[in-house]
Formats: sequence, C-alpha cells, structure tokens
Amino acid sequence: MDKNSATGLFLISALLLIYLFFFAPKSEPEKAPAKPTTTAATAPAQSADTAAAATPAPLDSAAQAQAFGAFATAAQGTAQDVQLSNEDLVVTFSTKGGQVQAVRLNKYKTFFGQPFDLLDKESAKIDTRFRTTDGRTVRFSDLYFQPSALQPTADANRPGQRLTFTAAVAGGQIEQIYTLYNDNYQLAYEMRFTGLSNVIAQEPITFTFLDRVRQTEQDRAQNRNHTTINHYLANDDDGSLAEASEDPEEIVINEPVKWAAHKHDFFVAGLIAENQFSTGKFNSTVPAAADSTNKFIKTLSSTLTIPAADVLGGKGQFRYYFGPNSFQILKEVAPGFDRNVFLGWGIFRWMNRFIVIPVFHFLEQFISSYGIIIALLVLLIKLVTWPLTYKTYVSQARMKVLKPELDEIKEKYGDDQAKVQSETMKLYTSMGVSPLSGCIPTLLTLPILFAMFNFFPNSIELRQEAFLWAKDLSSYDVFAKLPFAIPYYGSHISMFTLLMTASTLLMTWQSNQLNTAMQGPMKFYSYLMPLIFLFVLNSFAAGLTWYYFVSNVITFGQQALTRRFVDETKLRAQLEANKVKNKDKKPGGFQARLAEAMKTAQEREAEARKPGPAKPKTK
Repeated sequence: MDKNSATGLFLISALLLIYLFFFAPKSEPEKAPAKPTTTAATAPAQSADTAAAATPAPLDSAAQAQAFGAFATAAQGTAQDVQLSNEDLVVTFSTKGGQVQAVRLNKYKTFFGQPFDLLDKESAKIDTRFRTTDGRTVRFSDLYFQPSALQPTADANRPGQRLTFTAAVAGGQIEQIYTLYNDNYQLAYEMRFTGLSNVIAQEPITFTFLDRVRQTEQDRAQNRNHTTINHYLANDDDGSLAEASEDPEEIVINEPVKWAAHKHDFFVAGLIAENQFSTGKFNSTVPAAADSTNKFIKTLSSTLTIPAADVLGGKGQFRYYFGPNSFQILKEVAPGFDRNVFLGWGIFRWMNRFIVIPVFHFLEQFISSYGIIIALLVLLIKLVTWPLTYKTYVSQARMKVLKPELDEIKEKYGDDQAKVQSETMKLYTSMGVSPLSGCIPTLLTLPILFAMFNFFPNSIELRQEAFLWAKDLSSYDVFAKLPFAIPYYGSHISMFTLLMTASTLLMTWQSNQLNTAMQGPMKFYSYLMPLIFLFVLNSFAAGLTWYYFVSNVITFGQQALTRRFVDETKLRAQLEANKVKNKDKKPGGFQARLAEAMKTAQEREAEARKPGPAKPKTK
C-alpha cells in the first residue's frame, strides 16, 4: 500500500466514520424519567395517549342528548369485535367506532417467537371526529355502528370480503365500508355521510392515529431508531420525522398530503388517500424509562384532515396498508410509497434500487440460503469492479518500482519537506505517474460501500434468516454474550465483525510488507481504522459484516491473481520510456496546480528563514 493509496483509504475511512456517526444504531441506555412537560411537540401525542388509555363513564339519555344532539341515537350500544381476514392479515374492528382496532400479520413472528400484532387494542387507537352545524364535536368512537354480514367483493377478478358499518343518525346515516382482497396487504376504506349535509359543518373532518410501538426485533435500539412517520405530499415531495432522535419530534404540513405511514422498522401501517388530505401533523416521542423494561419503544401520532365536502360528495375513499416494509411490495401500493424502505440518498439509493435489489432478488429465485446469496452478491460486485482493483494494484506496483528514486530524493534533501515534495512531483511527471491513480479507483467504489450500509439493515428479506451461528442476518450476530458491557462495543461478541476485522488487519499487514515506504503515522492509521470499525460495526447487521468478510477473502484472491499479470520489470521499462518521452514536458492539470502550490509554499518558507533587519542598539 503506497502513501497515496493509504491517504485515499484514510479519507474513505474518515468519511465512513462520519457517515456511521449519524446512522449507526445507538446502544446507550434509555433516558432517565423526565418531568412531565406540555410542549407543543409532546402535547398532541400525550393527549392521544390519554384518550387511548381512558374509558369514559357512560352517559344517561339526557346527557347523551346534550353531548351529541342529533347523533345521540347512535351513542348507545354494546361493543363487539368483527374481523376481516385473508392469508396475510387478520383485521379486527370494534362496533364502537367502526374502525380498525387490531392487525395481525399471519406470515410473521416477533424475534421472540410471538404472533406479530402490528396494532392491537392496547397499543393503537384510530379515530375520526367532525363538527356539527350546532357546534358539537362528535367522534366515531362515541358512536355504535351496526356491522353487516360479510359479503364477497363484486369484482370477480379481485376476490375478497366486504364489511360495512352503519350508524343511523340525524335522519341520515354514516357508513364505513371496508374491503379486504385475497392475497393482499391493503384494506380499502370508504367513508360515506348520507343525508347529513344539513347537520355536518363545512369544516375539515379529522382522522387521528395513535400508535405505541412495541419491540419486535432483537436489537431494541435499532428497532426504535428505525421507527418513524413518513409522508408524501400531493406535489410529490416527501419527508419524515427524525428516526434516531430521542427528543420529541413534530412536523406540521399545511398543504395537501397523499399518504402517511407509520414505519415499524420492517413493517408499515399506512393510510393512502385516493384524493388527498388537506393537512397533516405528525409527532413522535420516546418513552422516558430508566431501563429496557418499557414494552413500548416509541409513540407515533398522526393527525390528518379531510375536506368535509369530499366525504359529503362521495369522495371519501382511502386505503390502509398493513404489511411488510418490502420494496418489491411497496412500489405497487402508491407513488413514492417505496420510500418507506430507506435505501440511502442520491446515487446510493439509485445503486440499491436498480442494481443491488434486482441482483439480490434474481439470486433469491435459485438459492434459499441468504448467507450464500450475500457471498455471491460480493463475488459479482468484485468481478464488475475488478478493472478498478487492477488499476489500483498497478498503481501500487509503479510506486514500488519508483521506491529507489523516492528514497534518493528523501536522502538528498533531508528535512526540507517542501523540496522533497517538489522533486517528487517532478519525478511523477517525468515518469508519467499520477499521485491520485492509486486512490481514485478506490473512491469510485465508495457508492457501493455506502449503498450496502443502507441495504442490509433495511432489507426485510434478511429478517430472521439464519446463517451459520447468526440467528438473524438483519441484526447483529451473537457468538457469545459478555457478563458486562464494554463502552462503544456492547455486551456481545459479533464473530462476523471479528472475522472482518482480522481479515482487514491481515490484508493491511500484507500490503505494508510489500511496500516498505509505508512508515510513520500513515502506517499507524492503516492498522487503527480496522480496530475502530471493530467497535463501530459490532452492533450492525450480520449480513453487512458477513458481506465485508467475504469481500476481504475475495480481495486476497484477486491480489494473488493480479500479481501474476503485473510484471515489475516491464513496468520499470515502461516508466523509463515515459521518462525519455516526457523529458521536456511540464506538469499539467492537477499536477501543475499541486506543483505551483508546493513552489509557493517553498518560497514562503525560504522568505521566512531570511534574517530580519537588525534591531538598533539601546544604551
């Protein structure tokens, strides 16, 4: 590893550490209990939470008439549970409110082996409220609805079941119609107000969704830090609450919204408007707890407004999505809905979407072991990037061939670093060697590096997929538990991370042995960075660290094979030929600017060494 390659590696490592600083899962203990606050960011979530937990005392007939006016006829009844189900979902409704009360995903389990309840009566509350012309606020949860018998869907091409909840009120009726198609994670929802245009105020109807998220994955910190609310606007902009923040978060949207989604790490509970919502308000809070005994890891709260004219005019159509956070599924749900799967920004997302994911799913059709799929993915990427790897190795070989001349320059000019650098640049120019040729190919592979850091922790395909000793490739592997926690490392040993670190150190040692010019701080940093990653990556997805271990092993093989094609004697002859050809050639481009900067620095240093004017003697 020559000095320039080492410099490039150091810069890449620094960038990677900065990236990991913002995206690495946090493993610190949860915050100590905080004093109750009533800030703008926390108040909505707290009030919704209270509403979910409290059970209002029943009202007598006179009180109901006073509270609900013309809607009091539906304020009495008995709550019952009604279900719609298919192979993927079991959706439970309550006749009190006529809205979704619980959702179970049939094909998934929690990391702890329990049935996967995306929502349940204790953790979630969905409600709708509206204003009447006489100034009252009425909630669906105040009213009792009559459920219909389950009916098959009218469309023979889309078989499923249909369920209608009806409340006869104020001389008209409120209908809520749900349709669950077979083999589908989407629940169609229609809200109808019939014969109520004279009693419903022309004010926005408000939909609220409180969601207290439970831990369902092995890594509590990652489970929490990957839980958030995403939204998509009618103008095709999108946004989200900060995922990893432990402070209350809030976003207020005063323009049309197409959908909002509560992302639970690997699963999504979302609401999509067939038309649009008028406004949106989204909150998240992390429960204040001194330890990990709190069964809720984050509270999400969404408030969306619906134009009353849309519902009164028969345009109250929506869709729920309750299902896996899978890119292949979400891209078919609604425009931009696949952004619930975080694949990185810019070129990193592009690479994951159009290269990594298609190749991954292609291999998935033929191979059942995801550990082997990852290894083959590494092999394919290494084959594609081999020209860059080969160019990097040739650059290292050139620097090795030039070592005698470089040593001669250092010996001739000693501690005059400016002169050493200036003469080194002249040597590079005469020999036709670029000081950046060793690190540029490595930098070009950087997008793949960052793309993988986003792909593996967010790929539901790896969730609970075992390989070797790892129980779940989407989370860290636990080869051994420690009886204590090491700061910045944790209380477990990830063997894949150890193997990755050991292979990186071996590869670094081998490169340094081949290049005796690697000395001083750069040699120290070349060994330090893998040790830093040992701590940083110990809590990252096992799929990622397995990927990099396999990558290192293949790199060893590539280097051994490349050496057979690189003849240092021929390289020396080529450099000598370049020296004759470039005898009178002046540096150009980057080398010219670098040489000029060195020359300027050298002149300033020489000027600084000149003795100043003698001071006048004083008697």
